[in-house]
Amino acid sequence: MRGALDAARDAYWLAPGQACDISFRPASAAALSDARAVVERVASTLPVDWAIQEVEGRRKMLLVADMDSTIIQQECLDEIAVLAGIGPQIAAITERAMRGELDFESALRERVGLLKGFPLARLQEVLETSITLTPGATQLTATMRSHGGRCVLVSGGFTFFTGAVAKLAGFNTHFGNSFLTENDAMTGVADPILGKDAKLATLKAEAQGQGIGLSETMAVGDGANDLDMLKAAGLGVAFHAKPIVAREAAARVDHGDLTSLLYLQGYRQQDFVDRF
Repeated sequence: MRGALDAARDAYWLAPGQACDISFRPASAAALSDARAVVERVASTLPVDWAIQEVEGRRKMLLVADMDSTIIQQECLDEIAVLAGIGPQIAAITERAMRGELDFESALRERVGLLKGFPLARLQEVLETSITLTPGATQLTATMRSHGGRCVLVSGGFTFFTGAVAKLAGFNTHFGNSFLTENDAMTGVADPILGKDAKLATLKAEAQGQGIGLSETMAVGDGANDLDMLKAAGLGVAFHAKPIVAREAAARVDHGDLTSLLYLQGYRQQDFVDRF
């Protein structure tokens, strides 16, 4: 591969033994394609995450992140369903929706409909006993914010959880769906539903609000409803994602934690900030 690349350099370690940059200037478009094919082939046999990208502009000023199975390690509705005694039934629908086999909005209505009557008071129990941040979440947001970036949590889940998770993980703001309620219990989901179109719109609106182009943005998610925003962002990262997302996103993280998104931007481990 090195013979096809002009001015290839030895590895520059961002974290010893964990993450490195190898800068190169491809001799041609064909050489770049060949290099990508070699890296893909090697990485397919090793627990290695990788991306080929331009050095210029790799550090982003806006992060828009999915919540469930991305910033947190769970799917909130699945955890509610466990307490409601219908965990497998809800989880099966969630899995199919995230793989893109079901329309997200319809699947969300179906799942919440099955949870009709779940007491709102028990949502706090779900939050406190079942929801955990994905490793690296606070370092990701704190490091980007300490360098002037803005971090936005956008979820097809619900604001009860996005508000708590955004605060815990250090996001600037958050967006999610709202429950319809009656007699202090869940009865449905309020319109309009925040799905893939709204996630993409949020990315564009937040970038415009900051006065930056989409090239200066990063988006991360795992499910089919994240794919449009991942494709529109300057760098879209499929994080431990469903196959349809992993295939189509510009970058993918299958093995590392969320600090991988900092390495992708060229941050060194010694640059990481634990809390903003």
